[in-house]
Amino acid sequence: MRLSKSEKAFNILNLIFMIFFVAIIALPLLNILALSFNDANDSLRGGIYFWPRQFSVESYKTVFENQAIYLAFGVSVLKTVVGVVLHTFVIAISAYALTREDLVGRKFYTTLGILAMFVSGGLIPTFLVFKAYGLLNNFWVYILPVLFSFYDVIIMMNFFKGIPRSLEESAMIDGAKPFTIFFKIIIPLSMPVIATIALYHGVYQWNDYMTANIFVDNEKLFPLQQLLYRVIAQNISPAAQTGAAVARKTTSQSLQLATMVITTIPVVIVYPFLQKYFVNGLTLGAVKE
Repeated sequence: MRLSKSEKAFNILNLIFMIFFVAIIALPLLNILALSFNDANDSLRGGIYFWPRQFSVESYKTVFENQAIYLAFGVSVLKTVVGVVLHTFVIAISAYALTREDLVGRKFYTTLGILAMFVSGGLIPTFLVFKAYGLLNNFWVYILPVLFSFYDVIIMMNFFKGIPRSLEESAMIDGAKPFTIFFKIIIPLSMPVIATIALYHGVYQWNDYMTANIFVDNEKLFPLQQLLYRVIAQNISPAAQTGAAVARKTTSQSLQLATMVITTIPVVIVYPFLQKYFVNGLTLGAVKE
């Protein structure tokens, strides 16, 4: 099929825009990667953009010699895995219940959920509530407060509405109970949207440092992102550089960049495996014929 001149112009402009958009995202990342693998003292001269001038892994060696990074990595992995599993389950079972027209108080629950999306108690009341429930310096402070999200419920509800009702009715005729229908029929058919919600929440859990920064003082409960925050906050000035760091040919900036790369790698590795589900989960059920 031949394209009109306006369609060709649109495609060209769209291509130029996408190249520019990718460039403003990818080029800074390449610069960070190049600087993290370059000799720290040589980096102070500047002029390094997308490729190391003097390749060195001293910054990474120094970061991995810090035993705190292994504990922080374990905390990040644990809270991400536990958070994703529990969050996805709660969202799925809530969305399935709200799609059933015979649910008593369905409109009330939906209105309450939408209202909660726009109204918040604020930081100080949240802190007091967490303190009252014993969540301060507690691992579950990462899990319980974000266990439910009505935004995610809406996404999953739209997907569930696209599943033919006849499948549930035929299962009921065969004697299947609601939980059986949910786990044996609805969940297997909903893997795209489940993967989408899991990816959303997994990225949030992995990148979240504010929760630890406000509600956690115990260093044994610090996730990787909080460790990165402390590295940046404590080494932001030249005076923060130790003699050992200088002797090992590292600087505060090189340590920051190496830690940033390390904390980003797991998400970069996982995302390509979930990308197709991520796209399908956002589009399926959103368009009705």
